Amino acid sequence: MSFQAYIDNVETKTGKSADALKAIAIDKGLADENGLAPGVKAGAIIDWLKSDFDLGHGHAMSIVAWIKGKRS
Repeated sequence: MSFQAYIDNVETKTGKSADALKAIAIDKGLADENGLAPGVKAGAIIDWLKSDFDLGHGHAMSIVAWIKGKRS
C-alpha cells in the first residue's frame, strides 16, 4: 500500500484529513508546525490515534510521518 493510500484510508475511517489530525495533535500539545513537539515520542501520537480514532498501528504511523513532514 502506498503512503497516499494510507493517508486516504485514514481520512475515510476518521472523517478527518491528515492536516486536520495534525491540527488536533498541535492543539493537544503533541506536535507543532515543525513536527513532533519537543519531548513527544511517536508512541504518544500512535496511542492517541488508536484510542480516539480506532486506527491501526500502520495508519497511525502514517499520520506520525505526515506530522513530521512526509508527503509522498
